[in-house]
Amino acid sequence: MNTTTRTRTRTGKIVAIVLTLYIAFVFLQSLFFKFSNSSETQYIFGILDAWGASLGFPGLFAPKGVFSQYVVGSAELVASSLLLAGLAWGRPLLQMSGALMALAVISGAIFFHLFTPLGVQVRNTDGSLDGGELFALACGVWIAAAALLVMHRNTLRSVLRRTGLLA
Repeated sequence: MNTTTRTRTRTGKIVAIVLTLYIAFVFLQSLFFKFSNSSETQYIFGILDAWGASLGFPGLFAPKGVFSQYVVGSAELVASSLLLAGLAWGRPLLQMSGALMALAVISGAIFFHLFTPLGVQVRNTDGSLDGGELFALACGVWIAAAALLVMHRNTLRSVLRRTGLLA
């Protein structure tokens, strides 16, 4: 292995570590709010539940709904666990699975920020707006997860070939 390849490989590993830690940080720090049913979480999921009800789907985002804060938080926990386990044990398949799950979860969050009354700026418990901080974090997670998938594209191709989804 020549010096350029070794440097590129080391740089890629460092980038994967940073991307993984960013996603895990954003997801894991939000779990307290979701699982403790904080006022911020009640506000966000309350707006989404009212929006769902206006479309004929009452309770969709309620605490016992299909897309409740507990379901979303659990998905974020699993995605973070897969990403961190893949990083710790050097398992690209685990990291790729975590990145796919993170991308799916965060795509939903971005959709709800953009296309529902929730909006890009979320109201804090004190009545002020967050300046788009939650939305910016979500966009960062989306970019990080997509970048990890690009970095693990050979693993993804291999899995798709083995399952017959790719010729």
